[in-house]
Amino acid sequence: HVAEHVLEREIYARQMAVQGLNKDSIISGLNLAASLGKSQLWDEAKALTRDRLLPAALQLLGADHHLTLTLNLNFAGALAQSPERTRDDLLEAKTIMQDVVQRRRR
Repeated sequence: HVAEHVLEREIYARQMAVQGLNKDSIISGLNLAASLGKSQLWDEAKALTRDRLLPAALQLLGADHHLTLTLNLNFAGALAQSPERTRDDLLEAKTIMQDVVQRRRR
């Protein structure tokens, strides 16, 4: 898993350097965040998703776009799976997942 997230980090960095913030860089970021989660680097996965990817996806794609919804699910998963999770983290994860389910039903 370590080699995977190193490669994903490089792909994301190159994507951002060449094209800037767009749908493709959000996809690269999503892949990196998922790879960080697989490597159990929860804090980094949460920060990347919360601070960079979700705001970009909301701005460029909107709240109901499938990539935005997938980012939300990944963020909720990172919140819930982190060993340092709190009760508030679990409640936030549940709220996010419920919101995603509602948005996908539309």
